[in-house]
Amino acid sequence: MAELSQDALEAGRLLFAQECNFVLGCASLSQLPEDSLPEIAFAGRSNVGKSSLINALVGMKALARTSNTPGRTQQINFFDLSGRLMIADLPGYGYARAPKDQVQKWTRLVETYLKGRASLRRSFVLVDSRHGLKATDRAIFEMLDVAAQPYQVVLTKSDKVKPGPLGRLVEDIGKELATHGAAYPDIAVTSSAKGDGIAELRAEIATLALP
Repeated sequence: MAELSQDALEAGRLLFAQECNFVLGCASLSQLPEDSLPEIAFAGRSNVGKSSLINALVGMKALARTSNTPGRTQQINFFDLSGRLMIADLPGYGYARAPKDQVQKWTRLVETYLKGRASLRRSFVLVDSRHGLKATDRAIFEMLDVAAQPYQVVLTKSDKVKPGPLGRLVEDIGKELATHGAAYPDIAVTSSAKGDGIAELRAEIATLALP
């Protein structure tokens, strides 16, 4: 990610120092909350670390539930960050320990949400640093390109990868993203366990929130 100013980092810190509350979980589009706030969404393969990243951003251990079982998040969970930003934690795509028809239902829900949510400012597509891009990630990129919905890649679990391979992964993904019309060029490199990249991602998100 591009180097950020101290003012930008402080704006991110102040935003995420405010109260963040669970609003509701939606299993269908009819349950979506009013889209009166700017909104961001966290998407990614099952067990990529979405809930852990959200908890790290807000500085709370259990705001978003975490699990080692892929497919634990079975609905879109919404969190209100101090009336300035709505955060959506999406069901993981890819492998999930659930019946196939249930997985298909989650997939339709997520795709319809991502394509049509008017208040959505940016989708953050999480990718496990240990595994790199998979076909399911690329399918999400293509869907968001078609919908002209801006998105940014966030590498998770970066502490599990040595600096050399991690740097090459960032470079390779950056080259691939350059071919996608809706992709944000900067890649966020994070570790929820170590706190790496969290302040920078907070600052990035702060630019999307209400003043």
